[in-house]
Amino acid sequence: MDEANDFSPEEIEAGRRLFAAPAAFMLGVVKLDGLPDEGPPEIAFAGRSNVGKSSLLNALTGQKGLARASNTPGRTREINYFDLEGALRLVDLPGYGYARVSRKDVEAWTRLTRDFLRGRSVLRRVCLLIDSRHGLKATDAEVMDLLDEAAVNYQIVLTKTDKIKPTALAVTIDRTAAAIARRPAAHPVIRPTSSDKGEGLAALRAELAALAGAQP
Repeated sequence: MDEANDFSPEEIEAGRRLFAAPAAFMLGVVKLDGLPDEGPPEIAFAGRSNVGKSSLLNALTGQKGLARASNTPGRTREINYFDLEGALRLVDLPGYGYARVSRKDVEAWTRLTRDFLRGRSVLRRVCLLIDSRHGLKATDAEVMDLLDEAAVNYQIVLTKTDKIKPTALAVTIDRTAAAIARRPAAHPVIRPTSSDKGEGLAALRAELAALAGAQP
């Protein structure tokens, strides 16, 4: 299945051009008053710790060192901003669902993320990353509840699809689609991706470019 077929060649090219622009780290935010002034459209990336957010951001932009990938879950403890030449900002939200952090830290990250979601008018979508090998977990459902409550549009992006058989991936997609079917803020299209193999990245770039207003 080639999700790139969802888009015209012109839309795919618009996505390629946008994400081929030099991407640069802007800042890391630990308090709401540290957020940058609203400007270009923003796309946020959320997911359980170690789901592959850094790897996906690096793969989308073609810059291996843009976001720091780590084998230590729970490393990202702040909201990290990356700028695509003023056309789009990518926002890496703190990972969640990792047990080896204090409850105080978890509550602080949750509060920061909730306030960010509710107060950011330029936020076009949250990409909610789910490990394709494991599917949705209870912590993911809690985050989806938060996104639904905040009326923030979000889309499920499955990661690490190269590590699962196609039949098992199809089952994960079907189960995920059923789980989000009645959620008010969930985008119905699920994007399977592999940062290592590049699968699904062209389609995701095209979709995010359209949200950013990039012209085909």
